Amino acid sequence: MAISKDKKREILAKLNDAFKEASAIAFVSFSKLTVKDASRLRNELRAQGVRYYVAKKTLITKALATRGYTGEIPALPGEIAVAWTSGADVTTPARGVHEFGKKMKDVLALVGGMFEGAFLTAEKMIAIATIPPMGVLRGMFVNVINSPIQGLVMALDQISKKKQ
Repeated sequence: MAISKDKKREILAKLNDAFKEASAIAFVSFSKLTVKDASRLRNELRAQGVRYYVAKKTLITKALATRGYTGEIPALPGEIAVAWTSGADVTTPARGVHEFGKKMKDVLALVGGMFEGAFLTAEKMIAIATIPPMGVLRGMFVNVINSPIQGLVMALDQISKKKQ
């Protein structure tokens, strides 16, 4: 169904505003996604501070062209939606879509995105999606720092047991 020019201008303005505030954008290919699953996806993403919007590919590419990102826009096959965040954790859109896509194989997939002002392929966005959240990374760092201390304590404990 054709969209009126006024409606296209409205959608383009919404996309421009979204891309202006976005610190990271994930391009999502969806096919055969039911309304129930789409609502569940939106709710999960919203809980993580990610916005999700479905628009025509031509309008998405027009809005992206005005932003001046580096590189080439990745191929956008099929039906496309955009997921973006303006929050501190820029991996959230890719991670949220990727995690939901694992549950919905052959229905939902990352097809590319924008990260740090440059367009990225699907493979690079999936690599970004697999980066653990900041809280987990901090926990891993603390564990790395704590590991030598634990080793020293265990060695001293063994030495004290031998002396007795």
